[in-house]
Amino acid sequence: MDRMIYTAMTGAKHILEQQTTNSHNLANATSTGFRAQLDSFRAVPVVSEGLPTRTFVVDATVGADFTPGPLQQTNRDLDVAIQGKGWLSVIRPDGSEGYTRNGSLKISENGILQTADGRTLMGDGGPISIPPDETISVGKDGTISTVSNNYEPGAINIIGRLKLVNPPEENLVRGKDGLFEQKSGQPAEIDPEVHLVGGALEGSNVNVVESMVNMISLARQFDFQMKLLEKAENNANKASQLLSLSS
Repeated sequence: MDRMIYTAMTGAKHILEQQTTNSHNLANATSTGFRAQLDSFRAVPVVSEGLPTRTFVVDATVGADFTPGPLQQTNRDLDVAIQGKGWLSVIRPDGSEGYTRNGSLKISENGILQTADGRTLMGDGGPISIPPDETISVGKDGTISTVSNNYEPGAINIIGRLKLVNPPEENLVRGKDGLFEQKSGQPAEIDPEVHLVGGALEGSNVNVVESMVNMISLARQFDFQMKLLEKAENNANKASQLLSLSS
């Protein structure tokens, strides 16, 4: 009974945490380039001076689902999607690198190329500055080129290239800001094999139907854990009654 109480109690707690993860995935079902988070349960014995009769249930974050999401054509010059595997590099506020698949780009008020949520993109030589009054285009290899908006046709100017990387997926972890990073904390090397698709965005890889089914399954598991606790309480009451009669 002691083991059942600990298993049911911790199981119910971590089922709620998995519901939170599942809800987070569902909330990002339409987020550009989002990667679904994967969790699993595992049993962990409680180490103490007594007998190993208690076992906790722990919700372990396995990682992320790196399956590519569907491509959606936007025909916008500043929208790019990564074809196959690979990542765009962005600069975090602390100066470190993070990796994202969100290719919805914009130009900041200071002329810096950023993602739609305001993260500065990393070029092969640092942040990319866009000259004013020029039209920007992004090449398949991440090359950034501009053409003057003046009436007279101007020459094409190459001003930089996006830093495209493809570190091994087993070396990537999701940071608290939602960006991925290498477990070592070191920046990834540029991969010339990563290519972009212009005028398109990659959708989230969250399977809405699967997530809804998982939500129902987790709710049933939570009810089962509650019934186990009720059963343990009933057993304890019965045992107390028997002991009171024998005394």
